[in-house]
Amino acid sequence: MEKVVLKATPRTATGRQVRALRRSGLLPAVIYGHKVEPISISLEGREAGRVLGRLSSSSLITVALEGKEYPSLVREKQQNHIKRTLIHVDFMVVSQTEKIHANVGIVLTGDSPAVKDFNAMLINGLSELEVEAFPQDLPESIVVDISTLIKIGDGIHVRDIVLSDKVQVLDTPDEMIVLATAPAKEEVEEVVTPEAAVVEEGTEPEVIEKGKKEEEEGEEKK
Repeated sequence: MEKVVLKATPRTATGRQVRALRRSGLLPAVIYGHKVEPISISLEGREAGRVLGRLSSSSLITVALEGKEYPSLVREKQQNHIKRTLIHVDFMVVSQTEKIHANVGIVLTGDSPAVKDFNAMLINGLSELEVEAFPQDLPESIVVDISTLIKIGDGIHVRDIVLSDKVQVLDTPDEMIVLATAPAKEEVEEVVTPEAAVVEEGTEPEVIEKGKKEEEEGEEKK
C-alpha cells in the first residue's frame, strides 16, 4: 500500500475555541503513543475526512508535523451524527520496529452455493480478528470468500484463514466466522373445515351412520 500522509499543524485552541476551529474548516486531533507525549494538532478538515474515510483502523498513516513524521494508527474517530462529518480524531504513534496487537475487520465476499442451491441462511460469528504484526505489515482488512460454503452445515473458522507469514492471528482457531445453516421452517397453519371438525370430535358422524343402519334394519323387519 502506498504511503498515506496527513499534514498537521500544532493546535492551541481548546474548549469552546475548538468550535471556531471547526467552522474555519479545520479538524482538531491529538497524537500520542510510542515515545510521544500527547500533542494537540489540527488537520485540513475536508482532506482528512476524504483520506480517513477510505482507510481502516489497521491502516498505517503518517502524520507530518513541523518537519517530523509520526507513523500512526487511528484509535478513535468522533463524528457529527447529523452531518456525518468528523469532529475529532485520536492518532496513536507506533514504532515500525516493534510488533503490536491490532483488530482487523473481516470482509465477506463471493456467493455461497449453500445459499443459492439449498436456501441456507448465513450466520455471522466474528467480525474482526486480533492479530500481531509490525505496523507496516498490518492488513487493512481480511477478505473471506464464502463460495467455499457448498452445503448446509459448512462453515469457515479462524483456522481456515490464510494470511501473510508476517501476520499472526491471536484468536482461537475453532472460533466461527460464518456458518451456513438450514433455513428457518415456516409454521403452516392447519385449516380445519366444519366437516373435519365434526369428524375430529368423534361423535356425530357415528350417530348419523348408526341411524342409517337402524332405519335399514327396521325396513327389513317390516
